[in-house]
Amino acid sequence: MKNALIYLLVFAAIQIGCAALVRVLWPYIAGTPDITPMMLIASSVASSVIAAVVFVLARWSTLSRDYVRSRQWGVLFWSSVAAAGAIIPSAWLQEVLPELPNWAEGQLDMILRERWGYVAVGLLAPIVEEMVFRGAILRSLLSTMSRPWAAIAVSAVLFAAIHTNPAQLPHALLVGLLLGWMYMRTGSIVPGVAYHWVNNTVAYIMYNVMPDPDAPLSTLFGGDTLRTLMAVGCSLLILLPALFQLNIRMKKAD
Repeated sequence: MKNALIYLLVFAAIQIGCAALVRVLWPYIAGTPDITPMMLIASSVASSVIAAVVFVLARWSTLSRDYVRSRQWGVLFWSSVAAAGAIIPSAWLQEVLPELPNWAEGQLDMILRERWGYVAVGLLAPIVEEMVFRGAILRSLLSTMSRPWAAIAVSAVLFAAIHTNPAQLPHALLVGLLLGWMYMRTGSIVPGVAYHWVNNTVAYIMYNVMPDPDAPLSTLFGGDTLRTLMAVGCSLLILLPALFQLNIRMKKAD
């Protein structure tokens, strides 16, 4: 548990430090002291790159080709399908739960509306967050805690907490549990990266395609509650078979 907390604090410190440094340097780079989308993107990209380098050099998270060489393509496919199937049910669940403050809404909107924002959100975040939270934190917890699901639950809570945005907590917690299960079964972050990439990529695309990204889910279906529930049900018919396939297919690399 001690090592897991150290990893979390280091990751948080890198994020805070990069945000502060970019904020100080940005007026000299862009000629304006105002918070801009590119400033936020630069901060996110810098913190992701630095975190990846630190965790690899410190050997807190190891990189291996073993899982890719095992050619478990079916697991990667069903991980991607599960991510796609979970998006509407997760959005619906977030709407039916009590409304939580969305502290990061403005900054997240600024990042998502930019093309370069996809580099930060869709490419780097899935890789680096899996390296940190599954490849380092969960790996450490699994080696020290006698109950694997307790370790997964702790890592999921930490994963949700690091987002520091109450509105994202329910989704991040559920995703953290699922990704933790996938890591426990495979011993690799690769399936989690596939899931995380699809989740973030769909979120990025939907934000830029929908006329009003912040509108309730029901607006996609003409405000009809029955249609919304049918969409949730259809998505579950994608998600649940994908989870079943993952359950029978996932194994550690030979």
